[in-house]
Amino acid sequence: MKVQILHNPRCSKSRATLEVLKNQGIDPEIIPYLETPPDPDQLATILELLNMRPRDLMRKGQAEYKQLGLDNEALSDAALLSAMCTTPILIERPIVIANGKAAIGRPPESVLDIL
Repeated sequence: MKVQILHNPRCSKSRATLEVLKNQGIDPEIIPYLETPPDPDQLATILELLNMRPRDLMRKGQAEYKQLGLDNEALSDAALLSAMCTTPILIERPIVIANGKAAIGRPPESVLDIL
């Protein structure tokens, strides 16, 4: 089974989610998404797997959210996707992808549902 995690090693939830996976005997592909962010097509696929819209996956508490004017409700999904890809800190984390499904590791154990 191929398992991927969009991971930020500085995030406690991301580290805890990775630990949950390893405790299940899973050695996931770790994607350091801040260094290698997904492109808009990849992010759109992830959103589809999560059954979410772009704004639902955004970290609205990040300073960049306000600085970039992303709180403007008139912005299109494409504009939000683009912003998330160019400023990946805006993407909620961690995201685990497995078995054609995706889950956000908040709480970390929630990713077990897709394994």
